[in-house]
Amino acid sequence: MADTVLFEFLHTEMVAELWAHDPDPGPGVSVGSRGEEAGATTGQKMSLSVLEGMGFRVGQALGERLPRETLAFREELDVLKFLCKDLWVAVFQKQMDSLRTNHQGTYVLQDNSFPLLLPMASGLQYLEEAPKFLAFTCGLLRGALCTLGIESVVTASVAALPVCKFQVVIPKS
Repeated sequence: MADTVLFEFLHTEMVAELWAHDPDPGPGVSVGSRGEEAGATTGQKMSLSVLEGMGFRVGQALGERLPRETLAFREELDVLKFLCKDLWVAVFQKQMDSLRTNHQGTYVLQDNSFPLLLPMASGLQYLEEAPKFLAFTCGLLRGALCTLGIESVVTASVAALPVCKFQVVIPKS
């Protein structure tokens, strides 16, 4: 129980600290050609990249430590099942709610009560803030997959809080 709370506080502070380095320009800001604030999207992309990189490293470490009893996974699907069950339990103390695949290298992992989104699940006003709370976890999944020998691209989407979908695309080689 205490581990979960500590992880959630640490994650919230990492997000807050990285977004603090992308200062709000305030009124009178120069606006880019497409109506965007100059530099704001670049700073946000950089912050997301840093969070994803941190998650990647943590995922690598977890991928090295967790599957000792299952050294050889037979298929990609077995690895994804491992992520949904064992890795998710190790990090969030619950299993992923759903795993779907098209059997062509695309997997959708769904968590209906994603712990890092639960504190903001009280209204739609926080929906646009959700991506910055998912970057770390995307990196975590990608890092664990990399350690287990699978290169992938992981993206996340949120249609309604606290439901979160992670899409894992594994390119065929």
